[in-house]
Amino acid sequence: MTARILIVDSIATNRIVLKVKMIAAQFVVDACATRAEAEDAIAQHHPDLVLLNLSDQDGDRHGFCKMLRNLPASASIAIIAVGVADTAQARFAALDAGADDVLSHPINDTLMMARIRSLLRVRSVGQELVLRDSTSKALGFEEATARFQAAANVAFVSSQIGEPTQWLSAFRKVTSHKTRLLDPDGVLGATDLRPVPDLFILDATKGDLQQNSFLNLISDLRSRSETRLAAQLIVLGPDQAELAAMCLDLGADDVVSATADPKEMKHRANVLIGRKQQHDRLRDTVRSGLHAAITDPLTGLYNRRYAVPHLNRMAAESTKLERPFAIMMIDIDHFKAVNDTYGHAAGDAVLVQLSDRLRENLRAIDFVARMGGEEFLIAMPRTSVRRAKLAADRLRRLVNKAPFNYAEGKSVDVTVSVGVAVSGIPGEDILGREVMCDLADQALYEAKAAGRNQVAMCASAA
Repeated sequence: MTARILIVDSIATNRIVLKVKMIAAQFVVDACATRAEAEDAIAQHHPDLVLLNLSDQDGDRHGFCKMLRNLPASASIAIIAVGVADTAQARFAALDAGADDVLSHPINDTLMMARIRSLLRVRSVGQELVLRDSTSKALGFEEATARFQAAANVAFVSSQIGEPTQWLSAFRKVTSHKTRLLDPDGVLGATDLRPVPDLFILDATKGDLQQNSFLNLISDLRSRSETRLAAQLIVLGPDQAELAAMCLDLGADDVVSATADPKEMKHRANVLIGRKQQHDRLRDTVRSGLHAAITDPLTGLYNRRYAVPHLNRMAAESTKLERPFAIMMIDIDHFKAVNDTYGHAAGDAVLVQLSDRLRENLRAIDFVARMGGEEFLIAMPRTSVRRAKLAADRLRRLVNKAPFNYAEGKSVDVTVSVGVAVSGIPGEDILGREVMCDLADQALYEAKAAGRNQVAMCASAA
């Protein structure tokens, strides 16, 4: 499901131009001129991102931005300030008011779209972590303790090892974080970066680094298990909007000009570090406490005890935001025959490997649980009928493509049947968790009855 964007600008021409661009990018768009209209639109439609003209003379727009950031109901909404003068003072004032980013006129469309995609990606992960945290609290687990921002490990990656750049020297003067300077080639070839940085600040101001290895470095750090959760801030030279857009689309969290005021660099770095530390605490909460009570000891997946309240919250969130979500029921075909023929140890090996294949081939916001025996559940928020069917068939083929090893030199071929239900289809009511699971179960039975090793959609999603 596409994201919803709210445009707040008192100038009609600006609203029309931005709305046309957002609609062309397949977003759902609302536009308004005044603060009062914006507050009503936010309360009614719960946008994912706000494009806010802070240069408007209509009311205190900086105060409005601060209010959105401080209210629990709107704190997670991404905010991009537009129409801001391209000065260090104006940019910092917008960021200090709570904007996630600042786009000065004239706006580069490629960079704007990359910024939007990046912020929506971060928001989706953050929302899912908060949702899982609330589920943990409902089950009686200890809450993640709010803390002041701890001193972080920051790695500056620059080809100028011997003589740090002016921006790096200026940044070090305004930060209290632990810092170290690393060579790009050394980072790419490193097998151990401990202590793992909370934030990588990557210097893209040198032309040779951009051409040879810089973009590879961004994607490499994002793909490594030990560094994939670390934040990335890219420092660029002037007039590099296209490179900035590429960096964001490759997984960088933020970009900043090397000519920016040190206060802006410090602010951006602290926001990224704070977000990373918050996400770490939320992840720790889910992993701690009564972890054994909510996970399947064999596969490590969530179990039914955790899945039921989590799906209730997902259904409630879907109803609130009017966004569809999908539920899949996956069952291993002829699993009893595997146990009877090869032994229960072989059956356990199949369950573990299937769990790994499912977990590693879903989005970060998707949810997978073992419901019992050989039955698994996958819940996918913001997923249309078409995407749900494509995902289910992709997972089915993923199981078929390689046998499952259960002993040295021994393996067994396994297939699965998948039943899919989608709630929130345009024109239909959003269904609750219990009804959705029943519909997915019915579809699973249909897939089994039709010969197994296939995907079946419930009647309302066909």
